[in-house]
Amino acid sequence: MARSATQSSTAVEPTVLAPFYTKALYDPPEAGTYELPPIGMAADGNVIDTKGNKRRLHEFFSDGKVILLSFIYSTCNDVNGCPLATAVMYEIQKRIRNDPFLRDRFEMVSLSFDPIYDTPEVMALYGKGYTKDNNWRFLTTASNDDLQPILDSYQQSVIRDYDENGKELASFSHILRVFLIDPEKRIRNIYSVSFLNPGLIINDAKTVLMSDSQAPAEDNLVKVASLSRPGDYKVGYETKDYVTNSQSVADRTGKEADLSAYLVKPPLGLPAIPQPENNPITQAKVQLGRKLFYDRRLSLNNTFSCAMCHIPEQGFSNNELAIAVGLEGRSGRRNSPTIYNVAYLKKLFHDGREESLEQQVWGPLLAFNEMANPSVGAVISKIRNIPDYKGLFEAAFDGRGVSMETLGMAIASYERLLVSGNSPFDRWYYGGEKNALNDAAKRGFDLFVGKAGCVSCHTIGEKSALFTDDAMHNTGMGYRESMGIKPESQKMLVAPGIYMNISQDIIAETGFQPIGDVGLYEVTQNPADRWKYHTPSLRNVALTAPYMHNGALSTLREVVDFYNEGGVENELLDVLIKPLGLTDRECDDLVAFMESLTGDNVDTIVADAFAAPIGDLTKEDPDWAH
Repeated sequence: MARSATQSSTAVEPTVLAPFYTKALYDPPEAGTYELPPIGMAADGNVIDTKGNKRRLHEFFSDGKVILLSFIYSTCNDVNGCPLATAVMYEIQKRIRNDPFLRDRFEMVSLSFDPIYDTPEVMALYGKGYTKDNNWRFLTTASNDDLQPILDSYQQSVIRDYDENGKELASFSHILRVFLIDPEKRIRNIYSVSFLNPGLIINDAKTVLMSDSQAPAEDNLVKVASLSRPGDYKVGYETKDYVTNSQSVADRTGKEADLSAYLVKPPLGLPAIPQPENNPITQAKVQLGRKLFYDRRLSLNNTFSCAMCHIPEQGFSNNELAIAVGLEGRSGRRNSPTIYNVAYLKKLFHDGREESLEQQVWGPLLAFNEMANPSVGAVISKIRNIPDYKGLFEAAFDGRGVSMETLGMAIASYERLLVSGNSPFDRWYYGGEKNALNDAAKRGFDLFVGKAGCVSCHTIGEKSALFTDDAMHNTGMGYRESMGIKPESQKMLVAPGIYMNISQDIIAETGFQPIGDVGLYEVTQNPADRWKYHTPSLRNVALTAPYMHNGALSTLREVVDFYNEGGVENELLDVLIKPLGLTDRECDDLVAFMESLTGDNVDTIVADAFAAPIGDLTKEDPDWAH
């Protein structure tokens, strides 16, 4: 601790005590690896802002934000006192500008304990040199009568200094104390000179926010994916006692989660979430993007949202359809790819035709067989006139309204937080938990990286694993589809519990022929790229059936069998695809390994999705009369 005032006109130059000016003796502990129990409640009181408005101190403690509170006076010149507190806070302000987790969750307040000299005008002038963002308030009080109860509550002792002749000086003796206050207005830490370090305070703030009841901290995660299943769960369908337990969207209940905690500490097994320089993730963007993702009003007839192809409880894919179906039942050509961990991909869509999430979103919005909007302008105009979007884009994008760019940036910000890891595999491979995997899964891993060679495309790194090389390959599946190579008959369910082998000729007469699909060739027009498709990540793969770009394989065992047989021979078959010679047991072990890749935060993400509004049309919406 240090005295923060000039003691007299003959006082010696104080010794620098703060590690902020030199170098801390140790690095601060990693955020989230320790606890900061509440010390007490943060007191309230009557204050005045820089515009002269009389307000209560707690009015500057924004909901959902951590507050750093300091007591200063503007004429202090002690290097270990008020200038130190202000310098540290200024440094914190600079750092959190580029920290997406704290940028919208951290605010600072500096309250003067010199109401006589530090008028609102003086505090405005003092703060002007430090405030670069709208997250630091400079306050004063109307009188010592208003100030003293606040100082007493925070146990902030302040004594006015006098010279040797007893003349009152414009300086004070006080012990420097800075307070970290959580969103519930509880004091979580108090910093003296020796501990007033930006790195420590930032990690403390993150720790407090990560331990908040709304954040998906590890203790609050549901460990199994109990919410993930097809909407019409058909177990027992063939029995006479079967009763559907399909769940109406309107009946679902969820719990909103602060997924941006993963920006600070991604789930085990995943690298840091990448962010474009021109679209750093903020809480406001994520909340807006989440609202847009689930809003059915973004489609032409207000019935179809992004989440109706990327269904949260079905692995953000669609377990019930091999081929996606869009607006008014219009069929697509391909299976709905999962968007779990899509933040890490550089190639998007099965044919890899997009390279950023910001751009990708407009494909489905405008596709006739998806959301069917006639133009970019039509989408923007509709959103601009929906009352519950009023001001949301402006708040998220520094005054910019809805546009082609900001809409893409908002949805992309939400999608980047749909990261899922800390699976049994991760806890075994990266966490060192010997019993996190069963024996079958361990044998499957050995096959995955060995005999089966799966790791050649579904890569595993030293510190993290995305289980995709983010590249394009021809496995023969696209070739088989294009050439119409099918068995003479196909086993089909024709009634509960009754299957029949149906001739392909009969099947062809009862439906439309599939639309041609040659994969990457459609993007590049390079004949060598025919039937190449993007390597999907295998994370959460047990939740994302059916498989392949066309949904042709219903189970993971079918996928393993397909590769075990060497794919489908064609002139452009990838050199990595060849018969594997796996036994039945080895195939089962590979499936067991892939089933171990389900993240333990799946239900947290799904429950958060369930809490989002689905965009019911109201009388205030522009399309109500239609």
